[in-house]
Amino acid sequence: MFPAIDRRQALRGGLGFGALALQSMLAGDSGVAESAAAELGLPSDLPNGLPHFAPKAKNVIWLFMRGGVSHMESFDPKPALTQYAGKTIPDTPFADVQDPEKLKRVRVVVVNDANGQQRNKLYPLQVGFRKHGQSGIEISDWFPHIGSCVDDLAVIRSMWTTDDNHGAQVQFHSGRHMLDPRVPTIGAWINYGLGSLNDNLPQFICMGPRFFDKRDGHYLGPAYDSVRLKVDPKNPLDYARPEGDVTPAEQRIGFDLVRRLNRLAGQQYPHDAELDARIKSYELAFRMQTAVPDVIRFDTETEATKKLYGFDQKETRPFGEQLLAARRFAEQGVRFIQIMHGDGAAGAWDQHSSLKSKHSELAMQVDRPIAGLIQDLKQRGMLDETLVVFATEFGRTPGSQGADGRDHHPFGFSVWMAGGGIKGGVAHGATDEIGFHAVENPHYVTDVHATLLHQLGLHPHRMNVSGHKRLEMDYGNVIHDILM
Repeated sequence: MFPAIDRRQALRGGLGFGALALQSMLAGDSGVAESAAAELGLPSDLPNGLPHFAPKAKNVIWLFMRGGVSHMESFDPKPALTQYAGKTIPDTPFADVQDPEKLKRVRVVVVNDANGQQRNKLYPLQVGFRKHGQSGIEISDWFPHIGSCVDDLAVIRSMWTTDDNHGAQVQFHSGRHMLDPRVPTIGAWINYGLGSLNDNLPQFICMGPRFFDKRDGHYLGPAYDSVRLKVDPKNPLDYARPEGDVTPAEQRIGFDLVRRLNRLAGQQYPHDAELDARIKSYELAFRMQTAVPDVIRFDTETEATKKLYGFDQKETRPFGEQLLAARRFAEQGVRFIQIMHGDGAAGAWDQHSSLKSKHSELAMQVDRPIAGLIQDLKQRGMLDETLVVFATEFGRTPGSQGADGRDHHPFGFSVWMAGGGIKGGVAHGATDEIGFHAVENPHYVTDVHATLLHQLGLHPHRMNVSGHKRLEMDYGNVIHDILM
């Protein structure tokens, strides 16, 4: 006979009850939820699976280009770079761009040579620009397909961050410097704040290479981390399928036994977040064995749809498959779909040299599939409720590093958003004439987070976790100018 357990043990107990049953209580009975939260020493204003106010979007597709896309060769044209190519900043009309007053908001400093001058000479634009759509927003010739969708985009040309190395990937996702205490990423916050739309699928998934630091160990716990998936119907999730020839009925017997054992383990180790998350992941993995392969099986899609995503070209097909999978996951109710592009420790977009050849190659890989995603969402009536984000950790310097590349640049760069109640055909904010500083409507990276949460109907100040103080910069500010 199992030993008797008290209410506290039951709440903390097996089958990940602290994470699963409490969430169910919250969704069904606020009085029970508050009582249960008090038993666990948690704040009573816990997420209940519902938005705080009427949402404009229900899910997010987050596209992140690892390494640092040059804002000046993508979405923020700076003809002055070509006009003054080869000159150092003090030899141009833009000598004040290194004014210390302009750098107060960031921790990094401009790299100077022994004489106190910026060592890099201005590097000319490596690609042309043209106006697109009714809005006439200029987009680089490396992104012609995205340019064709510009009337659906809100381009933000005034982003800034503080990390001048690739820990900025962590900073863009979490809002904190890589060396700061580990805090949740935007995907984890959304997973924490909103209830599931499909209990057979995870609510936060990631495809492609991981960013610089997985950011495990944040205080929401591993239950809210992303689930790693591959576009491979035979093996979409590592270790999810049983080894050997096992029938579904046999697997169910084994699963029920493991579940009973997990309950006992949960009672014995009630404070083990890793165990709780693992139990939850096993439960979900069992249900996902059928659900996930069905989503990433494209045989029901028309040839026209596949072509839209670039399946007919070897350069575009890999990313196109991930984006088509993203649309299918969004259709099935996955809340946050994160797709990372650019292999390598730093990310393939990190062009300290050969910027023209490598950026043009990488842009070719993503341009057509991203435009296909936007067009597909739009024609299916999904763009209104699906918020698409195109982001990168920082931009590139106006000057060259070496002969034919650009260095890391956190002072000003570009991202864009589309769908989910975002205005289309908008260019918001600006950098100075050479793309050095965000000078008009500057936005720290958590302003993007705040805008996503707002469109999903969540108020970040209502998701505080007891014992974990948040800085004001963690919350960000909603970018109202780009909202409908």
